[in-house]
Amino acid sequence: MRKFSATIVAFLIFTAPVLAAQGQKLTPAEAKDRVSERATVCGNVASTHYASSTRGSPTFLNLDAPYPHEIFAIVIWGGDRAKFDNPEVKYRGANLCATGTITSYRGVPEIAAHDPSQLEVEK
Repeated sequence: MRKFSATIVAFLIFTAPVLAAQGQKLTPAEAKDRVSERATVCGNVASTHYASSTRGSPTFLNLDAPYPHEIFAIVIWGGDRAKFDNPEVKYRGANLCATGTITSYRGVPEIAAHDPSQLEVEK
């Protein structure tokens, strides 16, 4: 029984910080310091753009500041776009949270959303 209890305690000690970080919501400005981490980033969709003629046909949802001064971007690639029902219109002006792995492109942190379950509109 002691071995079992020690295993549970060790599990909680090592997983608690990870679980707490996953439940934490970051601002777009905080995301730049969390590249490579899985997190939820929330902000106001300040601008949107569907780049239909660009390779990969991405849709950009820029949080807290419009392009070209965006602080954080949610990227929806063309292959996933149909799942989101015109995201550049649907999410414009919304308070939106995106969950996923934070990456960086040209110094701007971003999350690629492949499924609508990664996005949540805050009321």
